[in-house]
Amino acid sequence: MRNIKIKLPDNSYKNMTIGTTPQQVADSIGPGLARAVVVAKIDGVLKDLNFSIENDCSLELFTGDSVEGHDTLLHSTAHLMAQAVKDLFPEALVTIGPTIENGFYYDFDVDIPFTDEVIQNIENRMKELARSSQEISRMEISASDAIKMFDDMGESYKVEIIKEIDPNDIISAYTQTSFTDLCRGPHVSNTSKIKYFKLLSTSGAYWRGDENNKMLQRIYGTVFSTKDALKTHLHNLEEAKKRDHRKLGKELNLFAFDEEVGPGLPLWLPNGTVMIEELERLAKQTEKKAGFDQVRTPHLTKGTIYERSGHLEHYKDSMYPEMSIDGADYYVKPMNCPHHHKIFSAIPRSYRDMPVRLSEYGTCYRYEKSGQLFGLMRVRSLQMNDAHIYCSADQFKEEFINVCKMYLEYFELFDIKKYTMRLSLHDKKHLGDKYVDEPELWLETEQWVREALDEGGFNYVEVPGEAAFYGPKIDVQVWSAIGKEFTLATNQVDFVVPERFDLSYKDKNGNQQTPICIHRAPLSTHERFIGFLIEHFGGNFPLWLAPVQVAVLPVSEKVNDYAKNITNKLIDHDIRAMLDDRSDKVGAKIRKAEINRINVMLIVGPKEQENNTVSVRRKFSGDLGTVDQDILLSTLVNEIKDRSLTHS
Repeated sequence: MRNIKIKLPDNSYKNMTIGTTPQQVADSIGPGLARAVVVAKIDGVLKDLNFSIENDCSLELFTGDSVEGHDTLLHSTAHLMAQAVKDLFPEALVTIGPTIENGFYYDFDVDIPFTDEVIQNIENRMKELARSSQEISRMEISASDAIKMFDDMGESYKVEIIKEIDPNDIISAYTQTSFTDLCRGPHVSNTSKIKYFKLLSTSGAYWRGDENNKMLQRIYGTVFSTKDALKTHLHNLEEAKKRDHRKLGKELNLFAFDEEVGPGLPLWLPNGTVMIEELERLAKQTEKKAGFDQVRTPHLTKGTIYERSGHLEHYKDSMYPEMSIDGADYYVKPMNCPHHHKIFSAIPRSYRDMPVRLSEYGTCYRYEKSGQLFGLMRVRSLQMNDAHIYCSADQFKEEFINVCKMYLEYFELFDIKKYTMRLSLHDKKHLGDKYVDEPELWLETEQWVREALDEGGFNYVEVPGEAAFYGPKIDVQVWSAIGKEFTLATNQVDFVVPERFDLSYKDKNGNQQTPICIHRAPLSTHERFIGFLIEHFGGNFPLWLAPVQVAVLPVSEKVNDYAKNITNKLIDHDIRAMLDDRSDKVGAKIRKAEINRINVMLIVGPKEQENNTVSVRRKFSGDLGTVDQDILLSTLVNEIKDRSLTHS
C-alpha cells in the first residue's frame, strides 16, 4: 500500500500508509497525545480525528485546551446531551443546539418539565453514554435526502430547517449509535473523549426566538478538557451570579423595571442616576479636551429622514412602528446619526472648520423582541455616548486613531485589562442587500481602517460579514475582572450617508467636497456600560463613581450634632455623604454600610468630637485609625477629582 508524507508543526515528517487517520498519527507519537487529542487540522482545514488522509499534507493535532479543541468538545457534548434526552424521553423533538462562549445549549420540544431532578438524570445518562465509547461518524448528504431521513425520524423541526436549504446542497450530520443530528463539525471521534462536563441551567425559549411560536425547553451546559478547568469555570460562574447586574442593581437600588411602564424600559433610581451623571461628566470633559461640541436632538422625527439615511430599508425591524401625525409618518428615534447630519448641514462649512466633531448622550428607542431582553444589556430605551466626526480623507486616519486612543484611556480608568477590537468587514456576496453596493469604496475604506489600527498599534481581529450597512466598523470586546466577555464600544466608518444628505464643505480651491463620517460610542450606552461596571466591580465602585461615597456613623446620640456637621462639610465639598443617626449599635451601622458597598465609613464618638477628628474605616482596608477632618477631606476630594481606582 502506498505511503504518504505528513508534515507536523515542528517541520518533522511522518511516513504513514494511505488512509491513515489523524488519531492514528497521534497514536504513533505517544499515548499521552493519543488520549488528549480531540481534533485535527489538515492543510489548514479542521477535520475529525477519524478522517481518512489520502494525500501528502500538513497536520496539526489539537487537544481540548486549545481554542479549536474546546470548540470541538462543546459541539460533541451538545450532541451527547441531546442523545441522553432522546434516550430518556423518546418523544422529545430536537431543535437547535449551538455552542456559545464556554458552553452550549439545546432546545427541546417535550412535555415533561426539565426539573433539577430530571437534569441530573440527563447528566447521569450522558456520563454512561460517554463511558460506553461510542464511535462518532460524519456523513455528508444532499438536503433533499436529509429531509427524508429526518422526516422518517419524526424530527419535524429539523425538516423545517433543512427545507430552507437548496435541495441539492450537501450538508453534514453526525451519528453516534442511535442518535443523528445536523452539525457542520468537527466532532470528537469517540464519546470516551468527553469527560469533564456539567449541565448548568434550564430556561424557556420560543422556537426561532419568535414569541408567536411554541415555547421550548432549553438546557445549558459546558465542558472542559480537565477537571481543574471545569472546576475553575464553575467557580467563575458562581462568582458571576453574585455579580449579576440584575441582582446587584436591585440590592443597590440602581434601577428598576416595571411591567406597567413596559419591558426593556429601565427606570433609573437616584443611586443609578448618580452614576449616569458621573459618566456623562467624564464623557463631556474627555470630549471637550478632544475638540467635540455638544448637541441635542429630539426623540421624535419624520420617517423621511430614515428613508434618506437607509435605516428604514436596513433597520426597520429594530424600529418602533410609525405614528401618523398631520399626514406624515413619525418615528421615535432609533439612532442619532441622521440628526447629527442635519446639524452639520445647518451651517455652511469650510475646510477650515474640518474636522467637525458633534457629541450627544442621545436617548434612542429600539425594538428588541421580548425573548431577547436581558436586564440592562438588551433594552428598548437607551442613552448612547454618541458622536459623529466629519472629516476629509486626509484627516481620517488621525481622527480614527484618536477615537481608539480614547477607548484605551477609558479602559485604564475603569481597570479593563483585557480587550480586543473586532474589525467588521463587508461580505461581497451581500452587496446590494445587506450592504451598500459600492465594492470599490468598501475595499478602500476597509484598508484605511486597517492602516489606522496598525499605525496605532491596536490589538484587533478581522471578522467578515459583520459591517454596518454603510461601512466597516470596530466593535470593542472587553473582559470583566472575572473574565466575562462584553461587547461595549463601537467605531464605524460611513462613506455612504453623508452623500445622501448632501453634506459638504468647501475645500481650499472653493470646490464642494463630501466629508467622511466616523460614528463612535466609546462608553456604549448608559444601560450596557453601567451593567458592565456593576459586574466588573461587583458593586464595589471606585469612590468617584459610587452613589454614596461616605457614611458618617455616630456611636451614640450624644455626638449626632458633630456627625451632622461632618456630613454637611462633606456635602459642601461635593462629596456624596449620608448620616446614619439611627439608635443602632455602631457595629450594625458598619455592617449596613458594607452591605450597601459604601467605600468610606467615618466613625465618630466623644473622643473624635473632642479632638475634631474622625475614625476612618474603608471597605477594602479595614480600620485606618484616627484622622484629622481637614486632612481626610483633602484626601477624599483629591481621590474623587483624580477618579482614582484605589479603594484605600
